[in-house]
Amino acid sequence: MRTTSDAGRLSAAARTAAVLVGMLGAWGCGKEAAGPQHFAASKVAAGAQHTCSLTTTGGLLHCWGWNRYGQLGLGSADSTPHGAPAAVTGGLAFTALSAGGYHTCGVTGAGSAWCWGYGLRGQLGDGATGDTGRPVAVSGGASYAAVSAGLLHTCALAGGAAQCWGYNVYGALGIGTADTTPHATPAAVLGGHTFAAIGAGAYHSCGLTAAGAAWCWGYNVDGQLGNDTTANSAVPVAVAGGLTFASLSVGGYHTCGLTAGGIAYCWGANGYGQLGSGTTAASTAPVAVAGGLTFASLSAGLLHTCGLTTGGAAWCWGYDYAGQLGNGSFNDDSVPTAVLTTLSFATVSAGGYHTCATTSAGAVYCWGYDDFGQLGDGSTSASPFPVTASSP
Repeated sequence: MRTTSDAGRLSAAARTAAVLVGMLGAWGCGKEAAGPQHFAASKVAAGAQHTCSLTTTGGLLHCWGWNRYGQLGLGSADSTPHGAPAAVTGGLAFTALSAGGYHTCGVTGAGSAWCWGYGLRGQLGDGATGDTGRPVAVSGGASYAAVSAGLLHTCALAGGAAQCWGYNVYGALGIGTADTTPHATPAAVLGGHTFAAIGAGAYHSCGLTAAGAAWCWGYNVDGQLGNDTTANSAVPVAVAGGLTFASLSVGGYHTCGLTAGGIAYCWGANGYGQLGSGTTAASTAPVAVAGGLTFASLSAGLLHTCGLTTGGAAWCWGYDYAGQLGNGSFNDDSVPTAVLTTLSFATVSAGGYHTCATTSAGAVYCWGYDDFGQLGDGSTSASPFPVTASSP
């Protein structure tokens, strides 16, 4: 079990990032055509410094990138960059997956939830507080429809009821209290809400009802709960503004929602323009993403956000430290900027400092930070435009 503090580990990661940014060299165009893939992905999930994908047939998971805590699910942990997709051990068939800060979770077709990686805060949900390099079953035997791995906690839906486990220092578990005791088994989120979707961020969580009402709980210093205050809440609070959302995405310290008409709104932290509002001012209530684009899906990452239009064009905004906006530069942007590609994407996932997407044919492309091979192209070189994830 690792006992190093979370703050210390995050500082170390920041130092690693600072070293890499000084080493970034020039690259040529055309990297997105870097060889064929021999697996088709139905979905991709970008974590802090790792990535996982779900195959279109068989429901098998492949992961790549950083494996310090076993978050790739390869059976053991190591610090070697894993620049190519590798199969998660155990042979489980999944229908859903989520890559968190330093752990990963998935749901099988039978509804069982499994997690692996960093577990010091109880975020694996198996009743223990140790790391593991192979999937372990979430305790309780509930049948889950969805799971979301945050930074140090996890939330899932069982019959529309939200359950969370892991780190609860700001009330991110929604159980009515805030504490620093690891919660290593699922606990019911208070409020009696029936949710259709769930999301876990750094220290806050949100749920979306079938009627499109958004509720959030946990850390709120930047307004990421969206209830027009900056007070933390250990129980779900309604997002202000009276908007009805079709989907919701929870980022590190911000949250975004998409209406049925494809209009994107975001709220919370905005120091890098991740709300897409054209400013860097935080907002405690939903603000419309600038540019007038109509989106089919959204993904909020740690400090940036990406969306796909109905035609499959990818747009990103916010922090662009390592090219995670995909527009060929390293400049932050407070309004949507087009990803530099002619590709049409079916899904997109914004991670820590990188972004990944899949095409309708199941090809995986990634861009941004690549210190541990999280782009999946076999290298550790950052790229400000899409590159092809290689075959496992």
